[in-house]
Amino acid sequence: MIRFVFRLAAMVALSISVIMAVLDATRTVAASALVLTPLNASWLAVSPDTRAAFETFIRGKVNPLLWDGGIAWVLNQPGFAVFAVLAFLLYALGYRRQPRTGQFAPT
Repeated sequence: MIRFVFRLAAMVALSISVIMAVLDATRTVAASALVLTPLNASWLAVSPDTRAAFETFIRGKVNPLLWDGGIAWVLNQPGFAVFAVLAFLLYALGYRRQPRTGQFAPT
């Protein structure tokens, strides 16, 4: 059941990644120059209140160094790449290996 949840979350993250990549591709064609929208700009465009609440929570409750050192760097990366990596990691967590039967024994 948990593997299903990870695979479902990976599918949602991959869908968001594709949508963000299409938006960047459309803006790139329109501008005739490479346009890569940072995740921070996309998040602020969609919901600035949750972005501010997230930053306040991390800085106040967890550690300000975590925000400055890690999360701010991730938010400055292109949004489609962040969600693609997240989708890969979630899928890797939910991946189920197939048993290797009969690999060394003659059939």
